[in-house]
Amino acid sequence: MIFYADAYLSNLLRMGVLDRDGKMVGQVRDIAVRLGETFPPATKLVLRPRGHKGQLVLPWSAVRSVSSEVVTLNVPADQLAPSEIEPGEVLLEQSILDKQIVDIRGHRVVKVNDLKLGSVGGQVRLVAVGTGTRSFLRRFNWEGLALRAYGWFGKRPQEDIISWEHVHSLDESSQQLQLDTDRAKLRRLNPADLADILGELSADDRAAVVSSLDDETTAAAMEEMEFDLQKSVLDSVDAEKAADILDEIDPDEAADLVGDLPQERADHLLSLMEPDEASDVRALLKYPDDSAGGLMTTEFVALPAGLTVQQAIDYVRKVGDEPETIYYLYVLDAERRLVGVISLRGLIVARPEALLDDIMARDLITVHLLDSQEDVSRVIARYNLLAVPVIDDLGKMLGIVTVDDAIDAVLPTRWKKRLPKAFAR
Repeated sequence: MIFYADAYLSNLLRMGVLDRDGKMVGQVRDIAVRLGETFPPATKLVLRPRGHKGQLVLPWSAVRSVSSEVVTLNVPADQLAPSEIEPGEVLLEQSILDKQIVDIRGHRVVKVNDLKLGSVGGQVRLVAVGTGTRSFLRRFNWEGLALRAYGWFGKRPQEDIISWEHVHSLDESSQQLQLDTDRAKLRRLNPADLADILGELSADDRAAVVSSLDDETTAAAMEEMEFDLQKSVLDSVDAEKAADILDEIDPDEAADLVGDLPQERADHLLSLMEPDEASDVRALLKYPDDSAGGLMTTEFVALPAGLTVQQAIDYVRKVGDEPETIYYLYVLDAERRLVGVISLRGLIVARPEALLDDIMARDLITVHLLDSQEDVSRVIARYNLLAVPVIDDLGKMLGIVTVDDAIDAVLPTRWKKRLPKAFAR
């Protein structure tokens, strides 16, 4: 067949269709492509028959030529052989246009405004998606007017084209556009960028992406989200996946999420979590949300009194990948009472044979379990701390409140994210 260099679906959808003898038989309503190849080939032409309701599906082999103005068939109108959409084929206008796609380079979600078809290997194939301003204008037949208006200012409307080879294939069963090119690229994104992307997706698309990511990646992104979006992510996946994500989230944030759930669902998720993580969450749920106990995390490095510096370093190496932060190391006695604090830097520069008891700070700054979040934030700010230990009435250490959690308590997440991270998670 003859197909001019390339064409946009928005233009094709407005075209008339002529039979072999030049008789008008209808107007292009949609085009189907078959999945499974880098550039899916066109397989069906869907018409809106002239003078009739409904639609007529023809095999693409019935098309003789496509020009910039009209589609011409290779058979007379009275010899048209109707066909139907088969498994593995998707309708471009119905299934792809207006769907969302993740732009990894720009860390954003964009909408498919148009689709580009071209001749590849002698076949008409879907070759790209258009997401820019110009694609949007073309879609509504405003391109010519807009080009003239832009020309007055020496500019042109933006034409963002993404090659179809960089777009993940469609899910053949649901015919929903899978988001992005490669899940590995999503996993390599900064958690804050991934959180922004997930926040822009529809609930269904968000569920599809989250279900395809590993739990650790999802958890890191969730810790950068507003609370309502965290809840939405958790609600979008099945109970097993939700429990796995909660296992990876810091206990304090997991407790906030579980505490906001209906009791039956909360109990169910806790039963599916790892026993140690579930135990930490249950312990945190005992305390008011706006208290030090409600803000704290139970993940910190606790060292027994009496160790040498070298023994302490060996211990930190063994457990250091588990706590949220190891900028401070807390020395506890046999009753788990806090007796001293040493910074990680202080430990590294000390003599290996020195005893912790001789180099740790004993002038302790702490907060009580039931202190308000405002009091906790004031203490952290006053003493310029990265974290403050939380103790009970007996002096036992139960957790720490980190500076970013303290900021989160008094500032919205969207403002907190603009601040530099005090420490890496």
